[in-house]
Amino acid sequence: MVRFAKYAWGVLAANLGVVLWGAYVRASGSGAGCGSHWPLCTGVVVPRSPSIATLIELTHRATSGIALVLVIGLFVWSRRVAAPGSRVRLAAAFALVFMLGEALVGAGLVLFELVAHNDSLTRAFSLAAHLLNTFLLLGSLTLTAWWASGGDRLRVEPRRATTWFVGAGLLGMLFVGMTGAITALGDTLFPAASVMEGIRQDTSPTAHLLIRLRVLHPALAAGVGTYLLALAAWIASRRANPETTRFAWVVAALVIAQWLVGLTNIALLAPIWLQLSHLLLADLLWIALVLLGAALFTQPATARVSVPTPLPHAHPSTP
Repeated sequence: MVRFAKYAWGVLAANLGVVLWGAYVRASGSGAGCGSHWPLCTGVVVPRSPSIATLIELTHRATSGIALVLVIGLFVWSRRVAAPGSRVRLAAAFALVFMLGEALVGAGLVLFELVAHNDSLTRAFSLAAHLLNTFLLLGSLTLTAWWASGGDRLRVEPRRATTWFVGAGLLGMLFVGMTGAITALGDTLFPAASVMEGIRQDTSPTAHLLIRLRVLHPALAAGVGTYLLALAAWIASRRANPETTRFAWVVAALVIAQWLVGLTNIALLAPIWLQLSHLLLADLLWIALVLLGAALFTQPATARVSVPTPLPHAHPSTP
C-alpha cells in the first residue's frame, strides 16, 4: 500500500501537468492544430512537417494518453492492494470514470470544432463542463492518494453544520472554476489593449456575451474566497486536530494567493504564463479543500483498551 500511495500521488501530479498543458493549448489558440480529427492528428498518426500549433496539440494528446494509462494502472492496482468495498477502490474507480470523461469531452471539442477561434456559447459551456469534470477527477485522485496514505474512513453527518459549510465551499469552488474557464476563453478570443478598454468592453451592451460574462468570475471569486477564508479561520479555531488546522491555513493562504494573481492577471491583460499560474493555484486550492474535508470528516480509529492480565489467585500459605 505504501508504494501504491506514492504512485497515486504521482498520478495526481502528472494530471496536474496535463491540465496545465491543456490550458496552454486553449490560450495559445492551438486547439485546431490537428484539425477536426480525433484521435488521429490531421488524419495521420504522426504528421509530417507539423506547425507549432500542431506540435502543441499533439503533445497534449500524447500526455493525455499517458495520463489515461496511469489512471487505468491506478484502478487495476487499487483492486490488488485494497479489500473489496474499500474507499481506496471506490475513489480509484471514480478517478477512472472522470478520466474517461476527460477524454470524451476533449474529443467532442475537437470533432465539433469547438476550438481555436470558435466563440459560440456551446464552446463556452463545454469548457465549463470540462473544468467541472477536471475538478472531479483531481478530487478523486486526491482522495485515492489520501486514503491509501492512511487517511481514516470518511464520516459525514448530514445534520452537522460543518458538513454543510464545507459542502458549500466545495460547491462554490466548482462554480468559480467554471466561470473562470469561460472568462479565460473570453480573454483569449477578445483581448483588450488596456485595462480601461477591457472595462468598456465588459460594460458595453453590444459586446459579445463572452465579454459581458467576464465580470461574473471576479465577483464570484471574491465572494467565495471570502467565505473560504472565514470557513478556514472558523475550522482552525475550533479543531484541535493539527492536520485539519494545517489544511485550513493552506486553504486560506491559497485563497489570498489566488486573489493577488487574479488582480495581477487583470492588470497585465491576462498573459498566458499568468493564466497558467492562476489555473495551477485554482487546482491546488481545490485539492487543499478536498483534503480539508477528508481530514475534517474522518472516523477516528477505535482506541485500543488495554485489559490487564488477571493475577493468579493467591493461595493461603500452609503453616
